[in-house]
Amino acid sequence: MKFSTEDHPHRRLNPLTGDWVQVSPHRAKRPWQGQVEKMEEESRPEHDPSCYLCAGNTRIGGEVNPDYSDTYSFQNDFSSLLEDTPEGEVNENDLFVAKSERGICRVICFSPRHDLTIPELELPSVRKVIDLWAKEYEELGSKSFINHVQIFENKGAVMGCSNPHPHGQIWAQESIPQEPAKKQIKQSEYFDKKGRTLLSDYIASELEKEERLLFENDHFVALVPYWATWPFETMIVPKRNVQRITDLTEEEKDAFADAYKKLTTLYDNLFEISFPYSAGIHQAPTDGKDHPEWHMHMLFYPPLLRSATVKKFMVGYEMLANAQRDITPEQAAYRLRSLSTVHYKQSSSVFS
Repeated sequence: MKFSTEDHPHRRLNPLTGDWVQVSPHRAKRPWQGQVEKMEEESRPEHDPSCYLCAGNTRIGGEVNPDYSDTYSFQNDFSSLLEDTPEGEVNENDLFVAKSERGICRVICFSPRHDLTIPELELPSVRKVIDLWAKEYEELGSKSFINHVQIFENKGAVMGCSNPHPHGQIWAQESIPQEPAKKQIKQSEYFDKKGRTLLSDYIASELEKEERLLFENDHFVALVPYWATWPFETMIVPKRNVQRITDLTEEEKDAFADAYKKLTTLYDNLFEISFPYSAGIHQAPTDGKDHPEWHMHMLFYPPLLRSATVKKFMVGYEMLANAQRDITPEQAAYRLRSLSTVHYKQSSSVFS
């Protein structure tokens, strides 16, 4: 018997973090058999008077949102990080250790439309989201005590998003968080060894193989990573070695917006729902140093597995040992690739 990653249990290494994922393809040989349950989507108004993110509304803290017409950002009223946190630390015999952490948390409203998400926005509106991300990254990163800026989006109640208004967040802080810190180490090791970024070599190989490729445009590649953990995990990567979102050219920002909208449209079309996920950009720290080893990328971690009602849980073995998946990244890529890039609400059929 010859080993095959399509037939036999195996582990895959994420070279960006050093983490492993257990893959059990024999458990899901034909994962798309059976009924796919549909969910009745909630109908939302264009403007919700009770929504604290809608234009012109009063937030819980008493601040009034301006009558914004495209994007809008503001200091999070319930920030997890605070700029005026006093400096201090605790260390009792290296067993009870704590250190103060300063930071700034901001909310990014993608649109005044309460009823639309990224895949439903017009492309120029998605481009304005990219522009605001770049502006916030530059402004927050320029502060002397900020060494990392994390841009992210939680979409859907299943991902803990308490407000359906299209929005994301930015947390900027003193330290580099664990996931980017692991990638800092691995990308540095690769760059020092080969003189090229890890992701430059990786996407070049993926473009040749095409097994996990979803689509590409002039400047970006969208794919299911070889080491994907979540069932329909994906990644958007610039073809050029770009360290930060602020390094993108105007044409690259257009291409980024196009990829962001197209990928999230594929997600929505998969089960014909507003597809939940957590997404975010990993990019170079804002510590004032050069980081030629960094290659920015955007990650999407969606929880759904077989339908709109079947969620992948990371429990038991996943919590105590390491992450595990049944359908292979190649199967997930094939499924997503088979979908139309026209949103299901605008088309009678989602299949191209």
